[in-house]
Amino acid sequence: MIAPQTMTTTAPADPATLSSLLRQHSFMRFWLTRLAGTAGNQILMVAVGWQMYDLTGRAWDLGLVGLYQFVPALLLTLVAGQVADRLHRGRIVAACMVLQGLVALILVLATEGHWAGRWLLLAVSVLLGVARAFQMPAQQALLPLLVAPAQLPRAMAFSSGALEIAVIGGPALGGLIFVAGATAVYATCVALFALASMLAMRMRYEHVPPPPEPVSVQTMLAGVGFIWDRKVVLGAIALDLFAVLLGGAVALLPIYAKDILHTGPWGLGLLRAAPAVGALVMSVVLARWPLERRVGGRMLWAVALFGVATVVFGFSQSLALSILALAVTGAADMVSVVVRQTLVQLQTPDAMRGRVSAVSSIFIGASNQLGEFRAGSMAALIGPVGAVVGTVLVALGWVRLFPALARYDRIQ
Repeated sequence: MIAPQTMTTTAPADPATLSSLLRQHSFMRFWLTRLAGTAGNQILMVAVGWQMYDLTGRAWDLGLVGLYQFVPALLLTLVAGQVADRLHRGRIVAACMVLQGLVALILVLATEGHWAGRWLLLAVSVLLGVARAFQMPAQQALLPLLVAPAQLPRAMAFSSGALEIAVIGGPALGGLIFVAGATAVYATCVALFALASMLAMRMRYEHVPPPPEPVSVQTMLAGVGFIWDRKVVLGAIALDLFAVLLGGAVALLPIYAKDILHTGPWGLGLLRAAPAVGALVMSVVLARWPLERRVGGRMLWAVALFGVATVVFGFSQSLALSILALAVTGAADMVSVVVRQTLVQLQTPDAMRGRVSAVSSIFIGASNQLGEFRAGSMAALIGPVGAVVGTVLVALGWVRLFPALARYDRIQ
């Protein structure tokens, strides 16, 4: 379906500055691909959720939309990691963008034809989950091929900035476009995914097909074994899982906004945007001044700061203080994300990056999904304040469980 291309490496010999990174065409296409694709996905999720609730009026169905995306992503992730290690990663990302664009096109036709119903929205949610399963490992494993190793921390931070811009602006843009109707929103998504797929196809890097080997359970689980044998990588990946799992507060924001801070939907919107704004600011800082020394210890300090800021948010009864605390959580989390992703990619040989990234994406998905469930259930048992205070203990525990991570110095 996609014509083969001759790939050449575009990373410069001296990647010492941010300006040299911005001059790399393949990296900038990657950045724009992530920006357009994430914005399209965010807008699409706003529209699907709104349309589902408009059709059924049941919060349960909104939960099913998320579940129907998460389950195929979970089931297919190990297979997707194997695919990312065998095939051209740029083309995998492009194909995933095409699939999401087709979903948006189906929703355009269904909305215009008045046959968009509950089961159609759940069915396309499954397709979006399939696209996510293959896109995440390929996308994470692609970036190290586009820049020199010394430039990777800066590139990770700058790339994460594109994600945060899309997370902040996507839902707002989708809400504005929704004034013109659901069809206009879905058509916008079609255009964004088409742009993302074309940009992904134009990324250039040297793709060397791996030697043929039979696909087996052992080869698909090789990423799990690789992470288990390397405690620095295991500690970095697991740290994010337990920090968000035990301290995430996003799922409880409606409770805080209404019952504790006594604000309306506008206040809830500010609370939801605050972590992304903090993360965006920190991504710009790290792109300009990347961390070079004592990165393991700084990652743990960032997680501890995430926990302290979450505790402040948990006890705050001021909207301004709560917004500030959530912005700090986003900034601290960005430090952890950039260090973790860079460390994992540099510690992993290219032949294994897809499978290792697949395992990492399972941890990320589990922390977000299970973290929301944990926060909700704990809030029901002990109240919302007590449900958000576990992350500081995670950071302290990781110093003892993974001393090599705490002592890890240079990220290159």
